[in-house]
Amino acid sequence: MARRRKLTNPLGLAVLATLMSGPMHPYQIARLLKHRGKDDSIKIRYGSLYTVVQDLGKRGFVEAEGTVRAGHRPERTVYRLTDDGQHELEDRIRELISEPVKEYPIFTSALSLVAVIYPDELAGLLAERLQALEIEIAATTGIVDHAVAHRLPRLFLLETEYGLAMKRAEAEWVRGLMRELADGTFPDLKFWRTWHETGEFPGELAGTDWAQADQAVLVLRDVHHPRQPGQEPGQEPGQEPGQEPGQEPGQEPGQEVGQPE
Repeated sequence: MARRRKLTNPLGLAVLATLMSGPMHPYQIARLLKHRGKDDSIKIRYGSLYTVVQDLGKRGFVEAEGTVRAGHRPERTVYRLTDDGQHELEDRIRELISEPVKEYPIFTSALSLVAVIYPDELAGLLAERLQALEIEIAATTGIVDHAVAHRLPRLFLLETEYGLAMKRAEAEWVRGLMRELADGTFPDLKFWRTWHETGEFPGELAGTDWAQADQAVLVLRDVHHPRQPGQEPGQEPGQEPGQEPGQEPGQEPGQEVGQPE
């Protein structure tokens, strides 16, 4: 028997968790998710919610219980959580909480490429980010204080608390980097500026292990695939200009071998 594929869609998990409150139709699920603020922590496309519910039904995690009609509106199918759905929800939440998963935040991606920015410009960009973070921190703190004042159980604020802690940690890190750029204590500031001002890689760094390792990768590629006269960068040996990798000579892009034109 084939192993059942795990439910990895956060919106699907949110639907299952919402149905623990009782049977409801997809429109009610959407309203309750929005009312509970789940769209702050889960990317919810309300237009695809019906598709998600249908997929959950095919997997046996939810099942139709009946239909309801309000006034002259079309009938709506009411769904309930099944035992399999309950078990899948609990198992997946246990796994997601206990096992860290590699994520790719946009800010982290940008920092990995930040050398393309002149350091003095970066300081101004960081100042803009810090201002935005401080506004978000103040707003989120107000939301938490309001919720506590209205006796909302902390159990339902954990994701907001976590998000607030992450924003505060990021803001503190940004402040530290800004201080280093301002007082000149950032260790690579000199070579960073030189690189942008001259367009050349600083000679004193060319002999470092990491710089030589970079060059070794390029040299290794050229040793195994030396460029022929007239060959463009990235063009494989024997590959015609404009020909895609794996494309036969005379074959149109996207046309399979042996496929008539």
